[in-house]
Amino acid sequence: MANDTTMNRRTLLGAGAALLGAGLAAPAVAQQANSTEMEAEISRSTRHNISAFRTLNWQDHFETTTNGVILCDLQSRALHFWSEDQSVYRLYPTSVPLSEDLTRTGYTEVVDKKMNPTWRPTPSMRERNPEWPEVVEGGDPMNPLGTRALYLSWQFYRIHGTHDTRKIGRRSSNGCVGLYKEHIEELYEMARIGTQVKLV
Repeated sequence: MANDTTMNRRTLLGAGAALLGAGLAAPAVAQQANSTEMEAEISRSTRHNISAFRTLNWQDHFETTTNGVILCDLQSRALHFWSEDQSVYRLYPTSVPLSEDLTRTGYTEVVDKKMNPTWRPTPSMRERNPEWPEVVEGGDPMNPLGTRALYLSWQFYRIHGTHDTRKIGRRSSNGCVGLYKEHIEELYEMARIGTQVKLV
């Protein structure tokens, strides 16, 4: 009996790994095998990995795609972009604000675009982190805004790159939405002054 249990678990682990590699859900395997703690663990892990990004439609958030639209999904930590003619769609992983008090949601728009932006901590950042420098010039490899920034109509809020790629996919920012360098550089070229933005 012990050998059967070992074989079942090994078979289940192998099947679960194969399904993960194929991008399928493990719950289907769990339904065919005996219910064990191992099965439940595989199912939970697989569901979490597969549902990391939610499918969102621009029509649910914007009346039109005039000037393009950016939808920042703070829950799944992803940024969606649609071009004005809807021929281009991009989905990027992002960093999001650390806490609810740093989070702002609703409608805004891109009001400025800067290559190699200069970074200055906000008054509240300086209060929380007095050791931080007063300014980091553009082009500095340690600049928290990275190589590109889209400035929003909300003061101090940006969509920007980051030099610290460990932050992507995490609650790690002071209110802004951060992207990998190659992603913000691509988005920077597609977004315009006046691109509509919504954070949800």
